[in-house]
Amino acid sequence: MPPSKILIGDKGYDSKALREWLEERGTKAVIPPRKNRKVQYEYDQALYKQRNLIERMFNRLKDFRRIAMRFDRNVKTFLAAIALAATVAFWL
Repeated sequence: MPPSKILIGDKGYDSKALREWLEERGTKAVIPPRKNRKVQYEYDQALYKQRNLIERMFNRLKDFRRIAMRFDRNVKTFLAAIALAATVAFWL
């Protein structure tokens, strides 16, 4: 797959090695630095706040036991279950 343009992560992914690897791939890292880091990197705070929407979407999908426990071992069946769960979650 081609590299993504942006990677949004939490403070747990704040490492120099990861940031350098992402930069080599041409990916912008939107990761807030840890408080104890000597070099405080800048990041797009407005874009980082949108990460909340993605987290809530994954948590909503995990309400469906079939998705959370990964009962479907076939990739096509699993993706179909995710699509169905996303459709149901959208209409609720």
